[in-house]
Amino acid sequence: MALTNMQYDEILRSYDAKQLRNKDLLEARTREAYKRCPELLEIDHSIAEYSVNSARKLFDGDAAAIDTLKQQLAVLRTRKAQILEKLGYSADYLSPIYSCPDCKDTGYVDGRRCHCFTQQAIDMIYTQSNIKDILATENFSNFSFDYYSDIEVNPATGLTSLETAKAAYSTCQSFIQNFDNSFSNLYFYGDTGTGKTFLSNCIAKELLDQGHSVIYFTAFQLFDILSKGIFDKDNKAMDAHQNIFDCDLLIIDDLGTELANSFTTSQLFLCLNERILRKRATIISTNLNMGQIADIYSERVLSRISSCYTIIKMFGDDIRMKKRIH
Repeated sequence: MALTNMQYDEILRSYDAKQLRNKDLLEARTREAYKRCPELLEIDHSIAEYSVNSARKLFDGDAAAIDTLKQQLAVLRTRKAQILEKLGYSADYLSPIYSCPDCKDTGYVDGRRCHCFTQQAIDMIYTQSNIKDILATENFSNFSFDYYSDIEVNPATGLTSLETAKAAYSTCQSFIQNFDNSFSNLYFYGDTGTGKTFLSNCIAKELLDQGHSVIYFTAFQLFDILSKGIFDKDNKAMDAHQNIFDCDLLIIDDLGTELANSFTTSQLFLCLNERILRKRATIISTNLNMGQIADIYSERVLSRISSCYTIIKMFGDDIRMKKRIH
């Protein structure tokens, strides 16, 4: 992710704050546990004393000091875990606390940015990620097939609305399961309210939880940023260009609702083509069918989508309207 020095420093300060907050929490836990059972304090003192003595013996040439220390520590830690569990705590209650166990709240793993750093950079640049609040409700846990009819049939496919939704759901699950191993893209299209955006958000939630970088834009937002970067030379928008091409998953929602012109046509092709070349996944949701894509955005855009995307036609009643009625 492209960051200014100020943004980078702000993220590093956030890690300092996490470390301090978790340190304070651990100290509070420790004081509480010591108060309830003073033996825990004695055990920690013994662990420190044995470690210092072992270091001295090792320095003096006692090769057996390490093995002896391991045995002593094993006994003490077992006793400590037993006491904590008896008090109603978990065995690791007094272990160091990390918001991100992978990087231990440093932001880096083996000299490379941790996934939590990458996502924090995205959140900072795009302020929404852009959908974190939405994902609290629009996720697979809240997905329901109850809104899809098992009677209404799509004459083009011969499938009911329910069968269509189940097939789309299965495709989404497969997309997530194979995300790290194979490159693929999804193109959701169909009438308004049939679940296209909801399924896109479900995928975003799963991949964000796995530590992948995900950026969501409506088509209007995407072209607005691209326009500001090219014509206005807006620094933030220019930084955003690289992130749009590099993020693990780009979601373009409501394609076709923006004002289409030669600029949007060329930029859409550039965005889709560049991400295909870099093997970065993209999800598009739209009301436009393949013929309309060709008419509005050109045959070149249609070619990229038809050859490199899994096409998912959603079918059924407007779920948003059904929810309002209920």
